Amino acid sequence: MKYLCLVYSDEEKLHSLPESPKDDECLAYDEALRKSGHCIASEALQPVHTATTVRVRNGKVSVTDGPFAETKEQLAGFYLIDAKDLNEAISLAAKIPPVRVGSIEVRPIRPIREMAQAEAS
Repeated sequence: MKYLCLVYSDEEKLHSLPESPKDDECLAYDEALRKSGHCIASEALQPVHTATTVRVRNGKVSVTDGPFAETKEQLAGFYLIDAKDLNEAISLAAKIPPVRVGSIEVRPIRPIREMAQAEAS
């Protein structure tokens, strides 16, 4: 089953704390996750100030600089993983280095393409 692990962290604290995960530690975990066959895709994101939020209301497009909402933690990256079940996904997420200074949201992927194909058959 596929799960999306969303990495959240306070950007200002992420790289300033002594126990903060360093890029080489994150890259090493990513490589290990790929070698194990669990990682489908993963990326770090640019800082939140580079974000743009797009909305469409009543046919009108609205573009706002910055993230959707003000929060203490920002989306810093993601891992799309393949795990046998939620317990394995949680176990893998607990090893993502930024979990020590932020949080990892684990969400199952809803296979809409496969569901649509099955309905069409």
